[in-house]
Amino acid sequence: MNGLAISILVVEDEAQIRKFLRLSLEANNYIVHEARLGEVGLELCATEKPNLVILDLGLPDMDGKQFIMRLREWSGIPIIVLSVRADEVQKVAALDAGANDYVTKPFGISELMARIRVVIRDHGEPVSTQATFDSKGLRIDYAAREVSVDGHIVHLTKKEYELIRLLVDAPGQVLTHQQILRQVWGPAQQNETHYLRVLVGQLRNKLGDDPSNPRFIITVQGVGYRLAIPIALQGSQ
Repeated sequence: MNGLAISILVVEDEAQIRKFLRLSLEANNYIVHEARLGEVGLELCATEKPNLVILDLGLPDMDGKQFIMRLREWSGIPIIVLSVRADEVQKVAALDAGANDYVTKPFGISELMARIRVVIRDHGEPVSTQATFDSKGLRIDYAAREVSVDGHIVHLTKKEYELIRLLVDAPGQVLTHQQILRQVWGPAQQNETHYLRVLVGQLRNKLGDDPSNPRFIITVQGVGYRLAIPIALQGSQ
C-alpha cells in the first residue's frame, strides 16, 4: 500500500467482537471504522473508502450476503466474511456474492491477520466506482439506493431502481428490450415487452420525464432505451 495507512471497516453487531477486532487491528497499525448495521456499513464504505471490509453475515438489518451484493453494485472493496456459519453452502454463497475470503468463528487472530495481509496485498488500492451519479439534476446514491431529481427524493420500486441503474451504467449505449428484461425480470421473461413498457412509463412518471421531450430516458423505436445524458457528462462524474 505504498506505506500509506490502511483502513479497515468492521461490520459486526456484537459489541464485544467489534471491540476485540478493533484492539487487535489497531495493535497491527490499521485504522479501524466500525458499524453495527449493514446500512451504516454501506454508508461508511462510500464516505470513508476503507481498504478492506470485515463482515459478519448475521446483521440486525440485513443478511451479510445482501450487504455484499449491494456493495458490489458500485465498489470492489475487498471483503473478508467472519461468521459462525461454517457449512459449505453458506461459504460458497458468500463467495459467489462477491466476498474475497471467509473465516469461521471462533478464529485465531494470527490467522485473520495473515488473511488480511494476503487480501490487501492481492488487491492493493480498492477498486471502486463512484459512490454517486450526479448529472442534469438526476442523482443516484448507490450506497443508500436513493434517487433524487433536482434535489427531491424519488421513491422507486426495486425494478424501477434496477432499470435506471442499468441505463446509467451503460452511458451512450442502447439497451435492447431483451437485455433489460433479462436483467430486471430474468431470462424467462425476456420477450415480455409489455412488462417493460409499463415499467418505463412508471419510471418516467416518477422522474418527471416527458417521453416527447425526454430529459433522462430516450426510446429507440423498436429496439430499446438509452440514457439521454451525454457521454461527456457521464465521464466527468
